[in-house]
Amino acid sequence: MYTPAITGSGIFTPEQVITNAELVKAFNAYADLYNAEHAAEIDAGELPAKEHSSEEFIVKASGIEQRYVMDKTGILDPKVMHPLLRQRSDEEPGLMAEMALDAAQKALQAAGKTAADVDAVICAASNLERAYPAVAIEIQQLLDINGFAFDMNVACSSATFGIQAAADMIRSGSIRSALVVCPEICSAHLEWRDRDCHFIFGDVATAVLIERAEDAAGAYFEIKSTRCATEFSNNIRNNNGFLRRSRPDGVADRRDMQFMQNGRKVFKEVLPMVAEHIAGHMADEGVEAADLKRLWLHQANKSMNDFIGRKVLGRVPEAGEQPNILQDYANTSSAGSIIAFSKYSDDLTDGDTGLICSFGAGYSVGSVLVQRHG
Repeated sequence: MYTPAITGSGIFTPEQVITNAELVKAFNAYADLYNAEHAAEIDAGELPAKEHSSEEFIVKASGIEQRYVMDKTGILDPKVMHPLLRQRSDEEPGLMAEMALDAAQKALQAAGKTAADVDAVICAASNLERAYPAVAIEIQQLLDINGFAFDMNVACSSATFGIQAAADMIRSGSIRSALVVCPEICSAHLEWRDRDCHFIFGDVATAVLIERAEDAAGAYFEIKSTRCATEFSNNIRNNNGFLRRSRPDGVADRRDMQFMQNGRKVFKEVLPMVAEHIAGHMADEGVEAADLKRLWLHQANKSMNDFIGRKVLGRVPEAGEQPNILQDYANTSSAGSIIAFSKYSDDLTDGDTGLICSFGAGYSVGSVLVQRHG
């Protein structure tokens, strides 16, 4: 049995930023257009009027202040309200593969390794841009990696599930190393016309290189233990898919073909599940709350992270113990916990223990206990 370790990480951040002020202005203009177009139905009580959004509402509901996106022009156009991405030919690299390539190259550079040192690529993301061929295999080709690659989707938990898959393969000796990449174009499956969720998501790509600890070229994070769990729920969903055109009304502009969430139920049901999952994982591994130097949590909602931090540590986390990045990046699905890890892990010292945790649709929750060496 070999010891798996995270030896490098990288982040691709889009150039375009949408502030809450910009988003609110666009949404309110859309709401005014909608209300004017449907004035007769609204006056007759047949349709509810669209309410305005506000910066105060967004920050209070989520803690988000801005988000990075691949295209802001379409999102901020009240007559469009979704990203406008260029149609690429089949001979060109896909957009997700291009984003992942950037993050993967940064992870390799951070680890002091090259593509020749990688045996496998796992593309773990919530919404892949096509069914097949696998985006992971395209990333493998762009990096000129020998070996194999595959896609996996466990929604917001995809990164931690991908890390467990890679770590298990390394432990068994079937591979020496793997890149787990999470390219997330969340702006494409968000319904920007829905006041309750129009502020939630942003775009990004992350990558981590996982190797045998003995192959690490510098400081690394030993993967001490991983744990994953799922429990079916429809409270977070996206009903789009290849069967859409085969069903009545399947190609209509249906709301359920974008991101859907019953926020109150999710908050009530997911938080206890995550807190209990982490507590059980730590207890089984003999890790006390006092041993935990850092919590890198999924970046969905500040209130959720604050609740989990208090439950896990048994107190209010001190500054830096549970870093949040969602105020800048918003919810980036599977990538969020990895952004937090990549940005807030270098200051840990030899022997320090931390925990990466993601949770979301499924329901799903994954946790990774790591220890710094070097």
